[in-house]
Amino acid sequence: MNQKALQTRQRILDAALSVFARKGYHEARMDDIVAEAGSSKGSVYFHFPGKEQLFLALVDEFAALLENRLAGAIAAEQGGMRRVEAALDAGLAVFGEYRKLAKIFLVQAVGLGQTFEAKRLQILDRFAHLIQRHLDEAIADGDIPPLDSEIAAYVWVGAINELVMRWIQTGQPTPDRIAPTLRAMLLRSIGFESEAES
Repeated sequence: MNQKALQTRQRILDAALSVFARKGYHEARMDDIVAEAGSSKGSVYFHFPGKEQLFLALVDEFAALLENRLAGAIAAEQGGMRRVEAALDAGLAVFGEYRKLAKIFLVQAVGLGQTFEAKRLQILDRFAHLIQRHLDEAIADGDIPPLDSEIAAYVWVGAINELVMRWIQTGQPTPDRIAPTLRAMLLRSIGFESEAES
């Protein structure tokens, strides 16, 4: 895509995000997005054949944002365990910063069918593999005892997902309550004791 096409595509995505945030996925119409983007119908449909494809593109953008933040936090640390802790803290911070966006993706997307479910599983797999890679590094560094890092990574993803979903839907428990307890429990689950606990 040339620069102008990329800018148009991004303008449409930004408009869609705004409309979805205001109206929710189910109430949003493509005409609303066309109007918000200040673009022609033909241009919007050229980039995104329908609302579902537009929504899935936004999910990909959010996942990329989250992954970039995690990668940045990880790169700033040395050692497997410090990287695992940094990724956990960065992930919670992103969900806190983009709560409205996360609510659209994690709550309103429920019931969108097999296409969205496949996308959701793909994203969870990406994050589980990221966690697994750094758990393996922590094992190699001797920070934690040997364990099935793949299973441990999916356990972590499940626990994080459940707490984030509950907070997004109800506002409780708040991130300041979630972070320390979740962090302590996840780290204990892999046999790691922080310096504060030892």
